[in-house]
Amino acid sequence: MRVVLRISGALSLAAGLAGCAQQAAPQQVVCYSSTDQVFAEPVLKAFEQETGIQVKAKYDTEETKTTGLVNLIQQEKGRPQADVFWSSETGRAITLQKAGCLAAYHSPNAQGIPSAFKDAGGFWTGFSARARVILYNRQRVKSAPPASVQDLLKPQWHEAAAIPNPLFGTSSFQAATLFLVWGNQRASTFFEQAKANGLQVLPSNGAVKDAVSEGRAAWGFVDTDDANVAIKDAKPVAVVFPDQDGLGTLVMPNTVSLLQGAPHPEAGRRLIDFLLSAATEQRLAAMDCVQMPLHPGVPTPPGVKRVGDIKATAVDYVAVAGQMRDVDQRLQRLLGL
Repeated sequence: MRVVLRISGALSLAAGLAGCAQQAAPQQVVCYSSTDQVFAEPVLKAFEQETGIQVKAKYDTEETKTTGLVNLIQQEKGRPQADVFWSSETGRAITLQKAGCLAAYHSPNAQGIPSAFKDAGGFWTGFSARARVILYNRQRVKSAPPASVQDLLKPQWHEAAAIPNPLFGTSSFQAATLFLVWGNQRASTFFEQAKANGLQVLPSNGAVKDAVSEGRAAWGFVDTDDANVAIKDAKPVAVVFPDQDGLGTLVMPNTVSLLQGAPHPEAGRRLIDFLLSAATEQRLAAMDCVQMPLHPGVPTPPGVKRVGDIKATAVDYVAVAGQMRDVDQRLQRLLGL
């Protein structure tokens, strides 16, 4: 009897110790992010400090922005390794939604975000937007600076303008938007003529920023965060929000999604709530990425525009995403990429 009691007590003690160890195990969440690590990492660190949940983050490369992680998520669909996808734009999140890689989640912090910037089914939600702007070199552009995407065709800018590779990241979304708004024929002609005018196609937004900053290109298209970095570095550059009297400037929110079959779904939802908070938008507006809050009333530093301060391109994000693959194939042929 004593042996039985001792064994029983030992088993109870072991079970209790196992339970304590299980409770003491730190929570974690795995986040794949195509947002630049220098901007995303401080936000994820703030989440760790606030919640005690450890974040394991995987970032995309500058050259394959967004596309690389999207391919990885699709490869891992049968056995997901990540919980949350923080995308630097909307198109790839919509691609993953159509591929059945995302789970619906309606965060309570999404309520203040305009419906144009989120999926009605809860598969992706936008926050903290950037804009596609013209960055120009003040030493090379002596007269009126370019003010429209169509200035890429002007003879005065022969071999002087640059864009990031339009097969990746926000540049691909900008190109797909032009195809949607203008139609295939007009957009195809535009890119053919831009190539004939000596358009420089560089690997990334960062490469365009550097080329303009150093005077190797007179001007080019980048995101507002890249432009602000060049300004903060005291480069001889200035910014134009293009097409304010016509098409408007393309505005692209970050998006965040919960992955289908996420290994840590509850921690994933908590991270999504954190990213969609007004406090996170205020933090991103104050950082060098100067992202524009989508929540109304979020304070921004002087000089940081709100979405309502500019004429934004009217965009159907789902429709643009739906034709991105076709546009990629067209651009490969038109630009020889």
